[in-house]
Amino acid sequence: MPTTRPDGAAPPDTADLTRLRRAAADCTGCGLHRAATQTVFGEGPRHAEILVAGEQPGDQEDRQGKPFVGPAGRLFDEALNEAGFEREALYVTNVVKHFKFTERGKRRIHAKPSRPEVVACRPWLLAELRAVRPRLLLLLGATAAQSVYGPSFRITRRRGEPLAPPDEYAGLFDVALATVHPAAVLRAPDREAARAEFVADLRSAAR
Repeated sequence: MPTTRPDGAAPPDTADLTRLRRAAADCTGCGLHRAATQTVFGEGPRHAEILVAGEQPGDQEDRQGKPFVGPAGRLFDEALNEAGFEREALYVTNVVKHFKFTERGKRRIHAKPSRPEVVACRPWLLAELRAVRPRLLLLLGATAAQSVYGPSFRITRRRGEPLAPPDEYAGLFDVALATVHPAAVLRAPDREAARAEFVADLRSAAR
C-alpha cells in the first residue's frame, strides 16, 4: 500500500516509530522531496515525556539525516543542559521533514516552508505524537507553533504560556509550550540576552 499521495503525506496506521521512519523515507507528499538529500525523521525514546518540534531540517540535518545537528542544534543542546534536560530523554523532530533552501553559489540557504508544505507534512507529526504520546509538546519557532495552533498564532504574545491541545490533537499530548527556535537566538542582535530567555523557557518546560 502506498504511504504517500500527491496532496500530502499519508503515514501508515501504526504506532511503530521504526515503520513510520521507513515510510517517511519515501514520502512524496509535497515538492520538497525533489531537492532535499533525504527525509529527516524524528528520533528519541518511544515513551518520551517531552516531544520537541522545530521547523524543518537545515543544511547539516539534510546531509546527516538527523534533527538538530547543525549550529542551532548545538546551541539547543547547550541550552538543554543548562536547563537541566538530557537530550537523550527527549523525542526531537521537525514539523517539516525535508530541507527547503535556495542556492547561493555553493551554499544552500534556508528558505521558510510555505503553509501548504507545512500542512502537507502535518500527518507525520500527528503520527509521531500518536506513537510517543508525550506529556509536553515543546514547539520551537513560529512555523512549528502555527502548524499545531494555526496561522494566527503569535509566539510574541503566547511565548512560554501553557497551551491546551487543539481538537485535532486531543489526547496526543497534555500541554504545549511555544518558544523561539534556537536559530533565532543565533541571529539575535543581543545573543546572550536571547539565549538567557530561551534557557528560561526551557526551565519553564521542565517545571
